[in-house]
Order: sequence, then C-alpha cells, then structure tokens
Amino acid sequence: MAIKAAYLGIDVGSISTNLALLDDAGRLLYKEYLRTRGQPVKVMQNGLKELAPKIDGTVSICGVGTTGSGRYLAGILTGADVIKNEITAHAVAALHYEPGTHTVIEIGGQDSKSIILRNGTVIDFAMNTVCAAGTGSFLDQQAYRLGIPIEAFGDYALRANKPVKIASRCTVFAESDMIHKQQMGHSVEDIIAGLCAALVRNYLNNLVKSHDLREPILFQGGVAANVGMRAAFERVLGKRLSIPPDFEVMGAIGAALLAKEVVASTGQTRFRGLEVGEIPYQLNSFECEGCSNCCEVMEVKIPVASGQERLVRWGDRCGKWETGDF
Repeated sequence: MAIKAAYLGIDVGSISTNLALLDDAGRLLYKEYLRTRGQPVKVMQNGLKELAPKIDGTVSICGVGTTGSGRYLAGILTGADVIKNEITAHAVAALHYEPGTHTVIEIGGQDSKSIILRNGTVIDFAMNTVCAAGTGSFLDQQAYRLGIPIEAFGDYALRANKPVKIASRCTVFAESDMIHKQQMGHSVEDIIAGLCAALVRNYLNNLVKSHDLREPILFQGGVAANVGMRAAFERVLGKRLSIPPDFEVMGAIGAALLAKEVVASTGQTRFRGLEVGEIPYQLNSFECEGCSNCCEVMEVKIPVASGQERLVRWGDRCGKWETGDF
C-alpha cells in the first residue's frame, strides 16, 4: 500500500481547537472540531492522540501549520513549519474552495472577522474581539437561556412569523431586550429571528462599515452552521452566501495549505511527530518592565535530546525576550 503524503493544520482558539489533514492535492482526509474548555494545549495533544491510530501506516505527515490565538504555543510544541494569523489562514482556505472569493464572513466562538479580497489578495480586514454579540459563545448562552438546543437555533428563526426588533449595540443590550420581549409575550421563534437580525446588524456596523461586500461571499466559522444567521445575512445584504462544506475548520485547512507551500520550498519539515501528543512541557509568563508597554511575555520549556530543555519566549513587541526559531 502506497503511503500518502499529507499536511496537518491546527487552529487553536479560545472556544475550539480544530485539526485538518489534507492530502497532496488539497483534499481533506480528516478533520476534528474539539472544545478547548480553557485547556488549549491539552486538547490539541488529545486531538493528535486521536489522529495517530486513524492514519497509522497509511499517511505520512510532511508538514504542519498552526493558527489561532494559541498558534505560537501549538507551533513550538509540534515543530510547525509555519505559524500564521487567522486572517491569512481563513483567506487561503476560502480561495482554496472558491478561487474567485471576494468576501469572507467568519464568525467563531469568541470573535468575528471580515476579510476583503480582490484578485486572490487580501486588501483589507477587520476583527471584532471586544463585543461578543453574534459569536458562537453568545448564541450558546442564549440558546441555553431559552431552553433550546443550539443545533435547533436556526430552525426556530426560520419558523418566525413576525421577527421582533432586538437591540444590537452589544451583548448586554441584546440580552436584556430579549428578556423584555419574552415578558411582553412574543414567541420564541420571533425572538430568535429578531436576535439573528440584530447580530447581523452588529457585525455590519462594527466590522464592515463602508466596505463593499462583493460576491462570492463565503460564510465560515462555527456560526455558519446556524441557518438563521445565514438567512438574516442574505436578507439584510440582498446577496447570497456560500458555506464551504468544512466551514467549521477553515482556519486549520488554511494552516495546512500554508504548511504545504512552505515545505515545497524548503524540502523538509520540522514536525516532531504525532508523539508530541505525549510531550511534557512547562508554560510560564512574566511581565516585562523594560518600558511603558509592560508586555506579557510567554515562556515555554520543552525537553529535547540528551535530557536538555529548549526555552522559547514570545509576546514582547520589541523582540528583547524572543528566543528560539519558530
């Protein structure tokens, strides 16, 4: 049996940690969507442990890329060939599925992004990491409060007869307004449809502003599973949204594609192997007092050959503390 060459992408976020394994032609061989639950490295290691028996003897991982808020730590531990920000990873994945993509709407568990592309190049982007309205975690909270499974949230919105007007400025206003509408006697379906419309307004007002959202528009991230949000976007924009088949792991797919590109130029990978799922490490942080920035510097120690340790630091703006080759 011929062994397939493959490339692994790891997207470590605050809500989910995602893995995607692509073959040499860019086809998805394996994907995993895991809840981070405040333990990004442990969850990533568990994901690698689960992957190992599924590819044993059939696939050779020839490159690894990491992205997400935990990309540096994940990259250092795995020996990643490339460590890239989420904007680049999501844009690369979008262009892989739809080469003519002009707009990417990405809404994840804790933040949202707007990416504008022209001729296959990112020309502008915006991220919203302050207001959680419209993100997956906020929708989870509202579904729980309303007593319905999050998987059914969108279906409720589509059954609405007269969506109510919900405040869209922030999560606090949106939640209090929802409670008020419940007390007035509005149906759950109308409230949820109104909430979806409010969250779309929040996204457009905070991120899009005056940008021209041209088609094709790809809707990515976990919230793309919510048909109510998709319908609300299409109604407000008057345009069709395309949802990639693997919308929930697009960041990881982009990281894998970037790793393939890097390894093609270097001719080798730095990947430590799937046994990295068992590797012990020490993670610490300290605040640099060298200037008014007071940067929080992250520090990780990992064992290497002959009982020695490798020390890597990152997070400072000036590069004073940075050590190690990412």
